[in-house]
Amino acid sequence: MFVVDTNVLLYAANVDAPEHGPCRARLETWRRQPTAWHLTWGIVYEFVRVSTHPRVFPRPWSLQEAWGFVRALLASPGLRVLIHGPRHAEIASGLASERPWLAGNLVFHAQTVALMREHGIRRIWTRDADFHRFPDLEVLDPLAPGGGG
Repeated sequence: MFVVDTNVLLYAANVDAPEHGPCRARLETWRRQPTAWHLTWGIVYEFVRVSTHPRVFPRPWSLQEAWGFVRALLASPGLRVLIHGPRHAEIASGLASERPWLAGNLVFHAQTVALMREHGIRRIWTRDADFHRFPDLEVLDPLAPGGGG
């Protein structure tokens, strides 16, 4: 079980990105597998936000194109979207106590980490080095030699 971060989705979607090939191939493999892999709604919305943003995405997509990509992902047999449960506030509070330096963009990452903890998931596929600041995670890079894990 693992979570796929926004940047992997963006590279898979952006045919002009040098990271496109490996990220797209990995995403297509995950889409076909029946075993569990995960996103969060925050990751989904962040993907839509960035892929439609003309100052961030090289060739911005329309909202319909971005949601079409998301719909295709959601149709994957093994994909589950993690949601906040009754223990989320307790887990998030514990995470904030463990890491009082959390601020700014790291707060969004902390939300993802809290959801992962709540659902018993330790692995995340990402190119974002900030996730290495959470030592209880296994951070996998889709561009690492040997496929990252």
